[in-house]
Amino acid sequence: MMSISGRYGALAPILQATKQPVKSLVLPGAQELLTAAAPGGIRLAHTDVKIPDFTDYRRPEVMDPHKSSQESSETRRLFSYLVTGATTVVGVYTAKTVVSQFVSSMSASADVLALSKIVIKLGDIPEGKNVTFKWRGKPLFVRHRTEKEIATEAAVNITELRDPQHDKDRVINPSWVIVLGVCTHLGCVPIANAGDFGGYYCPCHGSHYDASGRIRRGPAPLNLEVPYYEFPDDESVIVG
Repeated sequence: MMSISGRYGALAPILQATKQPVKSLVLPGAQELLTAAAPGGIRLAHTDVKIPDFTDYRRPEVMDPHKSSQESSETRRLFSYLVTGATTVVGVYTAKTVVSQFVSSMSASADVLALSKIVIKLGDIPEGKNVTFKWRGKPLFVRHRTEKEIATEAAVNITELRDPQHDKDRVINPSWVIVLGVCTHLGCVPIANAGDFGGYYCPCHGSHYDASGRIRRGPAPLNLEVPYYEFPDDESVIVG
């Protein structure tokens, strides 16, 4: 076997100095069994370790060792419930605030919301005329119908229409028709006050719409789209 000097090098003198005989612990008076290298500074008992004092963290009700802790259990339990409840309320409110801020950050900004609505002065549109506005990048037709146009469109038999829809279901005020100026065939822009039915006419492929924006002839499959709008008063309308 390799000697201690060969195995441990520079540590060999130290290990040689600490070699101690180990006797049998089973049979008293037995001969030496083996020799083992052990450091001479081994501490056999941790007598210098200080036991931590948790007195500052203990409640006054349970510090007396001669007094049962059951006597103050209700008070301590009430305090625990109070702390738990308060922590829960604060946590829920914090979560609500974080979620609200996150959702609001994903909503549209003020300038985008401003572009999503348009206010139209109805007094600027004479009876029998159609005015085109730009709304959300699309043409918007606002038509001031005459009494004759209102009566004509109300009398149409909807069973004969390709996209059956009564005139009263497409307007809020019978005097005003508000539709998107986008042909439902291929997205062209129809011409107002034109066509075989006096409403709108798309010259691209020959789609004819009546004064209610309903398809009457041509390849378009659907009526002109009616956006959401409301009348805040008799002089204006808000689209969007």
